[in-house]
Amino acid sequence: MSATQNVGPTEGSAADVGRRLRAIFGGSIGNLIEWYDFYVYNSFAVYFAGLFSASNDPTVQFINVFGIYAVGFFIRPVGGLFLGYYADRYGRRAALTLSVMLMCAGSALVAILPTYAQVGIWAPILLLLARLLQGISLGGEYASSATYLSEMAGSKWRGFYSSFQYVTLIGGQVLAALVLLVMQLWFTRAELIAWGWRIPFVIGAACALYGLYLRRHLPETDEFKRVQRGPRINVFRALAEHPRELLLVFGLTMGGTTAFYTFSSYMPTYLSNTLKLDPSWVAQISFITLLLFALMQPLFGFISDIIGRKPVLLWFGILGTLCTVPILTALGGTHTYMGALWLVLAALVIVSGYTSINAVVKAELFPAGIRALGVGLPYALAASIFGGTAPLIALSFKQNGHEDWFYWYVTLLIFLSLLVYATMRDTKKSSRIAD
Repeated sequence: MSATQNVGPTEGSAADVGRRLRAIFGGSIGNLIEWYDFYVYNSFAVYFAGLFSASNDPTVQFINVFGIYAVGFFIRPVGGLFLGYYADRYGRRAALTLSVMLMCAGSALVAILPTYAQVGIWAPILLLLARLLQGISLGGEYASSATYLSEMAGSKWRGFYSSFQYVTLIGGQVLAALVLLVMQLWFTRAELIAWGWRIPFVIGAACALYGLYLRRHLPETDEFKRVQRGPRINVFRALAEHPRELLLVFGLTMGGTTAFYTFSSYMPTYLSNTLKLDPSWVAQISFITLLLFALMQPLFGFISDIIGRKPVLLWFGILGTLCTVPILTALGGTHTYMGALWLVLAALVIVSGYTSINAVVKAELFPAGIRALGVGLPYALAASIFGGTAPLIALSFKQNGHEDWFYWYVTLLIFLSLLVYATMRDTKKSSRIAD
């Protein structure tokens, strides 16, 4: 075989750009479907929370439902470990395919679950099982998709292209909010509580089957192909040689994931339970702010390709530390549609400094042979400890009459991540992703 047969299109050529765009589109659509399946739980929790609890107290019902939500996050390190290893050993495409299969199973199970009135304690247990499947899927999804999109992106615009991971991640939330808006128009509140909340999970399971089809036809990355051609390594031994990078991923994720889940996933509950806004207002605010949030990601990713990753992370760290308490305090005191919308949007502009580039920053820290596991495991640990527990901690503070303590909790975690951003190297200049 001649040497020229092994050389792909030149980076920047029309053929190369077309190949990368097709792969990024395919990977991103699958990512959107997975995150829709996961986030639709949050969007419709207000309707099914009472069906899986013996309590009549709305806050207690939310605590129970989000407790299960948090457990789904606690299992994510298992997904990051298993599917991260799977992606490094058997390929990014294989791991992405397995991830969407697990998500499909979890959504299908939620769609057919019996309620507490029908089977008692088995109802929340089965709900927990479904969320465990989805949590394992999401733990591996982040590792696999962050690695895949970062490796498929060219070196010049890697921040821009890899930002589409969060475009589609947020897009899953937008789609869940859109489904909620449409169903609120079509069905009464009583119908949504009785059976309508199951429909979005049926949609999610069906879409996951389409995601499975897409991912089975994705091209493998050149980076993984080079790993396959080289000598086989002990992945865990090699990973143990990068303790600094593992700690960096954990530290830079800690504040970012808490802020992200506070101002995205928890916001519908906060607006409904604390501000007592009309459910239709809440759905509209969530849809509009998340849609604009998704559109911000490529812009911040593009900026990182021009000025570097570190200044963009510092944008989030500094403004997040200074503005989180004022924004949440002001939000807690407003009862107007536009006031709530603008305050949530302002917070999401700040958070974009983290969400837009966090995937590529983590991927740029590791060599290809351990990249998915190196990205996925410490990220999943930080996300499970801080991101997944954010709604539960917020509700617990509220239940004990100290809701404002949660504002300072989020601020502290962002500040700790700011210390990491300020002391780490700019990964754009020291990227381990081969060009």
